[in-house]
Amino acid sequence: MSDGPVPVALCLVVLVVQKFGGTSVADPDRMREVADHVKRCRGRGEQVVLVVSAMGKETDELLRLARLVSGEPPGREMDMLITAGERKAIALMCMALHEMGIPADSFTGSQAGFLTDTVHRNARIVSVDPYRVRESVDAGRVAVVAGAQGVSTEHNVTFLGRGGSDTTAVALAHGLGADACELYTDVSGVFTTDPRVCSSAHKMSQISFDELLEMTAVGCPKPVMRSVEVARAYGVPLHVRSAFTWESGTWVLEEGPEVEKAIIKGIVPDTSQAKVTLTGVSDEPGIAARVFRALAEANVNVDMIVQNVSDHGRTDISFTAPRESMSDAEQICAQLKSEMAFEEVSTDDTIGRVSVVGAGMASNPGVAATMFEELAGVGVNIEMISTSAIRISCVVRESDVDKATVVLHTAFGLDEGA
Repeated sequence: MSDGPVPVALCLVVLVVQKFGGTSVADPDRMREVADHVKRCRGRGEQVVLVVSAMGKETDELLRLARLVSGEPPGREMDMLITAGERKAIALMCMALHEMGIPADSFTGSQAGFLTDTVHRNARIVSVDPYRVRESVDAGRVAVVAGAQGVSTEHNVTFLGRGGSDTTAVALAHGLGADACELYTDVSGVFTTDPRVCSSAHKMSQISFDELLEMTAVGCPKPVMRSVEVARAYGVPLHVRSAFTWESGTWVLEEGPEVEKAIIKGIVPDTSQAKVTLTGVSDEPGIAARVFRALAEANVNVDMIVQNVSDHGRTDISFTAPRESMSDAEQICAQLKSEMAFEEVSTDDTIGRVSVVGAGMASNPGVAATMFEELAGVGVNIEMISTSAIRISCVVRESDVDKATVVLHTAFGLDEGA
């Protein structure tokens, strides 16, 4: 495997899928760096398959152009446009490899065997049959696959959404039976918290699928949650690492047989959410179902939900969702207000969230009490609470998120050297 220490089970890697994000292939110099890295890997006897994103801000530029020519561009044509960025990148990447004497073949998502559903702008993978990629690898060549794209069951080009190259790489690793999937990015691994918020944050050498899945679900930006879901489902070992320093990063594996697990693995700050509150809702069967079905049909991804105790047959319901979905959520709820005769719809985009994540909390009581005590000790008020077996999330004021993150990082012994 590439540079740095690796788990013993992964020391005999023969085939590795390496994904490079937009910043990693942003210009010709970066592409030559990647090609040189591939040459070093092949020199160690590894077979390499690359998954490449669009260069730098290419996708943003294509979206800007679309807005200039159309107020509401059709989804089919948007997918055709956006995926052109990855096709450009794979061709240039192959040229850089050929220049270094490395035989390489480029493949679009459809050529690589990615079949998706028919949802444009955010398609999901139905199946992967990478026989052409396998033929290229067996012939001693480097296959370079376009990330975040495929072909739908209706034979249209589809885009997997932002961050879809991570999902492409993991699904391809599974389809090829690769020994590991390496996700190269502009950070050196998964950290105990955001280093920009807490100076004592440090990179983890290893984390479980379940722990990383919870972290990505509550705001950890890399890797994308969908890729971790696929890796967990099919047991694909992940290595999240830097494309700039090439140092060993963070391995994501099945839960190991540690004698004593750390109670908490990471603290995740998030300021991407907003809150919607429905006041005076009738407390009767089916009301919540109607509200959240309408939001689901509009692709509003609801996260935390709190319903108050009924008072005189009325209750309040609050939920959080991404800020970019707030206008849609507010509009839908306003339409339901007249139909369902509740009193008011209010929104709040000044909230934040802080979460503690760790498989160890499942067998260690008192995590919630410690979290609440520490937040109270620094004057942070908790507005909503959500839990799973290995995560506790609290909604607080956006202005309190950084303070809460730092105090919890210390309280749970995550400061470097603690």
